[in-house]
Amino acid sequence: MSLESERKRWEKKTLAPASKRFPERKNEFTTSSGIPLPPTLVPRDSEHSYLNELGFPGEYPFTRGVQPSMYRGRLWTMRQYAGYASAKESNQRYRYLLEHGQTGLSVAFDLPTQIGYDSDDSLALGEVGKVGVAISSLEDMATLFHDIPLGDVSTSMTINAPAAILLAMYVAVSKRHGIEINQLRGTIQNDILKEYIARGTYIFPPEPSMRLITDIFSFCQREIPHWNSISISGYHIREAGSTAVQEVAFTMANAIAYVEAAQSIGLDIDQFAQQLSFFFNAHNNFLEEIAKFRAARRLWARLMAERFGAKNPASMRMRFHTQTGGSTLTAQQPENNAVRVALQALAAVMGGTQSLHTNSMDEALWLPTEKAVRLALRTQQVIAYESGVADSADPLGGAYLVEYLTDQIEQRAQAYLDNIDQMGGAQSAIEQGYIQGEIQEAAYQYQRELEAKDQIVVGVNAFEVDEDLELEPLRVDPSIEAEQCQRLAELRKRRDQTRVHEMLTQLETAAHGDENLMPVFIESVENDVTLGEICKTLRQVWGEYQPPVWI
Repeated sequence: MSLESERKRWEKKTLAPASKRFPERKNEFTTSSGIPLPPTLVPRDSEHSYLNELGFPGEYPFTRGVQPSMYRGRLWTMRQYAGYASAKESNQRYRYLLEHGQTGLSVAFDLPTQIGYDSDDSLALGEVGKVGVAISSLEDMATLFHDIPLGDVSTSMTINAPAAILLAMYVAVSKRHGIEINQLRGTIQNDILKEYIARGTYIFPPEPSMRLITDIFSFCQREIPHWNSISISGYHIREAGSTAVQEVAFTMANAIAYVEAAQSIGLDIDQFAQQLSFFFNAHNNFLEEIAKFRAARRLWARLMAERFGAKNPASMRMRFHTQTGGSTLTAQQPENNAVRVALQALAAVMGGTQSLHTNSMDEALWLPTEKAVRLALRTQQVIAYESGVADSADPLGGAYLVEYLTDQIEQRAQAYLDNIDQMGGAQSAIEQGYIQGEIQEAAYQYQRELEAKDQIVVGVNAFEVDEDLELEPLRVDPSIEAEQCQRLAELRKRRDQTRVHEMLTQLETAAHGDENLMPVFIESVENDVTLGEICKTLRQVWGEYQPPVWI
């Protein structure tokens, strides 16, 4: 008698009578991506299926993790995303986090920095230091990392359009510290396609933007071999309203575009692929999120092996950072966010993340306070040291529902990829508004479900209470902006203006040509050319991206 026939017998003889006495809460149970959830599942049908779809941790197709022992050998990097006000204030927050057990840095930059303007630019007025740290010069970067051992701590920088310039500053500061740059460890996000899709902090049109990305790939391969030259981000795609399936699919589509761009300039897949990393979201649908990470790992391994012909297993390993879902945080009953973050962080760990940021419970209200940040970090530490889930590689591997969801997410993501390929790839799909439209439709459907209470958010559309907030906000002193502008003015007075002019001329010439721009950026920032001045020169050569209008 087969397992399937036994399952059908169980549904008829055991489940059906019980359901008459106690009707199910919904007509249909689905995940947040609309994947149907059967009442129960049975094991896989063959040994071949197991080996082909799961295998063992640390081996192709890496469904069960990229390392054989996973966290039994080394825990994930606890990397709290932080940055606000000036470089001095952010440096103090970084040192506070490191003192409390954080094992890696993650830098948040303010909006002017993200879109290539100096703090004293008229377009930066009112935004300096508000959503991240203000970095306009190498002097700012040196202050940001004062007394932090860059040779020992890995640093992640969430920066995209001007990523190459911020990396140049980091390299220059490391050289000042006497650190060999080939020893540096860290990541720059450097993912411009998702900016066109979901986030909006772009500067240049796609073609020169992709050139900057491949310049970084080439430079890092040659000079900083332990550095992740890109963090291909599904996080912001999910924050824009996508489903879990769409997060995987559109992230993979962008990754394919970056690999193809790298190959087009002659880079070898088995040399640059090991410096590619990913960045995913963790939301509340616990089992779907675990399955999402496993499906993404398997899909990437297959793409690298079958589509791009990678030979080295290390080229097929998807390494990723996870951040808990910012869009899931609520201003109502903010203490509930600590519970949401704990569930999301646990899903990320059980899904096999390599590093993790846990959001603070007050982030829906204001910049997180030190107390809230500490609680978020402690959440990771409790999971790591008290829960026991880090003591086995892929602890939910073989769970029937998890494996079913893993298969479903991979298959549905692959269907999206097939469609995007037919449209000419990710860039073409973005230009046609396809990816943006799919995300907008998913966000609209979710909002409808909230309003109809088909989706419950505790404290928002159910279990509401009248409350007076007792949390204390963190406020950025308005004087920070004036002080930052004053420091810039002083820098401009004392630097060698002739040398600055020479570097900007050299940069303009290089931007018109096809040489790798990273060495020019490094020399420029070492001569106190500012971020805004570099980006202004590049704007004059390349122009600015104007998003298409779809009718």
